[in-house]
Amino acid sequence: MKVTINDVAKLAGVSMKTVSRVINNEPSVRKKTHDQVMAAVKELNYQPNLAARNLAGTSSYAIGLVYDNPNAYYVIDMQNGVLSRCRQEGYELVIHPCSYADSDMRTELKTMIRRSRIAGLVLTPPLSEQQDLIDELDEMNMHYVRILSGRGDNKDNSACIYVNDYAAAYEITSHLLQLGHKNIAFICGDQGHKSTTERLAGYQRALADNQIQASEALLYRGDYSFESGVKGAKELLKNDNALGITAVMGGNDEIAAGALFAARLMNIAIPGELAITGFEDSPFSKQTWPKLTTAHQNNDEISQHAARLLFSKTRGARNQDKDITRIFTPSLVIRGSSDAKTA
Repeated sequence: MKVTINDVAKLAGVSMKTVSRVINNEPSVRKKTHDQVMAAVKELNYQPNLAARNLAGTSSYAIGLVYDNPNAYYVIDMQNGVLSRCRQEGYELVIHPCSYADSDMRTELKTMIRRSRIAGLVLTPPLSEQQDLIDELDEMNMHYVRILSGRGDNKDNSACIYVNDYAAAYEITSHLLQLGHKNIAFICGDQGHKSTTERLAGYQRALADNQIQASEALLYRGDYSFESGVKGAKELLKNDNALGITAVMGGNDEIAAGALFAARLMNIAIPGELAITGFEDSPFSKQTWPKLTTAHQNNDEISQHAARLLFSKTRGARNQDKDITRIFTPSLVIRGSSDAKTA
């Protein structure tokens, strides 16, 4: 038999109205009561009728995930993380790709919010970095959580989940320095992404802390693509590597895979003559030979925490979850592209 709201109320020892208030995420419900009802919902595997809930009032039971990222692996991980949280909360997920460079992007997004009756948004980079968009969402009184590259230093006090790219890039650079590399090149991603500036800053700080002067000649400013890695490596390593480069850091794994491909074409041994590292630990890092040293970034977990923070906001101040992790630092994964012993 289908589980009803009455069954949940009996198991939780509360009224049907209280169950309804919990399921509708009303902020006036005490946390103890909320947890009691949600435990009963989970035990009985109760599935609220979302269509009926939407028809019953003005509340919305869907959140949106907004992204502009060409990396399919990143997008899928983000979707899976947010979706898993939505299922726990009894919400639907509206996935909305868009182009942050499009002049009509903000109008398009506002139209989607109204048509889909979105309760809140999870914003991923670089959309999460667009202040004009944030200002418009504030004017609409729209709940949102931003996933940002940063060190927890956002000054506007908005709801953010940070990825500490700076610390991870510092650790990768330190790894290469410990292996004896001094002329370390860096192939940057898109200049419009804060992750690019944070990763570059971490690289430069590690060099400075080891009394090595960062050189513009060792930088290639590209984008987050395999093709950019190929072009960047060819440019940096041309003329029989006159710059004396012994290591190349890619702004992400796609760039690093492209750099490794270019090095192979130039008959450069990896890692014997050239060490190469990536960033994010995407499937690209395991599809090269040797596999890429990289920084593991758990996008599934990051997006779960972003959704958890968003639901905390929509419930109101009384029920906000204080234990949500806000800062994630990608961890170093050493593989054969930098260290022959791990190949």
